[in-house]
Amino acid sequence: MKSGQGTTGRALVSIRRNYGLYLLLLPAVTLSLLFAYKPMYGVLIAFKDYSPALGIGGSPWAGLKYFEKFFNSYQFTNTIKNTLIISLYSLLTFPIPVMLALMVNQMRPNRFKSFFQTISYMPHFISTVVMVGLMMILLSPSTGLLGNLYSLFGKEAPDLMGSQVLFSSVYVWSDVWQHVGWDSIIFIAALSAVDPSLYEAATVDGASRWHKIRYIDIPMLMPTAITLLILRVGGLLGVGFEKVYLMQNDLNAMSSEILSTYVYKIGLLSSQYSFSSAINLFNTVINFILLITVNQISKKYSENSLW
Repeated sequence: MKSGQGTTGRALVSIRRNYGLYLLLLPAVTLSLLFAYKPMYGVLIAFKDYSPALGIGGSPWAGLKYFEKFFNSYQFTNTIKNTLIISLYSLLTFPIPVMLALMVNQMRPNRFKSFFQTISYMPHFISTVVMVGLMMILLSPSTGLLGNLYSLFGKEAPDLMGSQVLFSSVYVWSDVWQHVGWDSIIFIAALSAVDPSLYEAATVDGASRWHKIRYIDIPMLMPTAITLLILRVGGLLGVGFEKVYLMQNDLNAMSSEILSTYVYKIGLLSSQYSFSSAINLFNTVINFILLITVNQISKKYSENSLW
């Protein structure tokens, strides 16, 4: 008890001494409690036969009924498979921002380097709706740029936006084009922290540009890259809703239906709130388990982890 009281006393003394800092922290804590933790009460909907008229508290309990319904539905295997395909495919492109950062770091500080970085960052600021609209215009087999190129050779262009097989490729590589520059910023920032004397010493020792990348740049990037990779794996089933939904059509429906789009259709369009909440909770739990697992593996085999 004395130990506990001593800890509490030290905490109170620290708060009195630094009350100004705690006051600055108070708005952020309040917002987190109101908009991040308080809404968690709504998770109960997944375990109830929710009715808006009865409210969350007044709705009868349903137990695991909606989880079983999802596991036994014909969409379970399809949505999980499609989500994993897109997520794992996207994960394979993770090294591309790293390679771009290494390339930019080797450029001499001049106008071309600034111009190149600006050009690579700009697509990130295109909205998802505009991005998908551009894809539809450019990849249209009849009136788009792709269709016109094929017509020059007297051939018929493939319908990439309607292809079930190529849906994941179109999604992932358009995403890479749009965000690779922006994703490389954090790696460029990590490289900017490298002591210039290391490069000077390597030059004196006769190291080539490749040796500098291999023995200086890559080791400096590893902690940042591993941390971001852990976070990426932790969101493996959290493929974004907007872009996939906008790219969906009747031709690619079987390969484009993922968990987030299915939740939207079941919850908001069909008003099956309990069912959609159960699916989303299942998604969240799986992502949380993956995050902890990958973090523990990283902690065991390397010195880098989130906690």
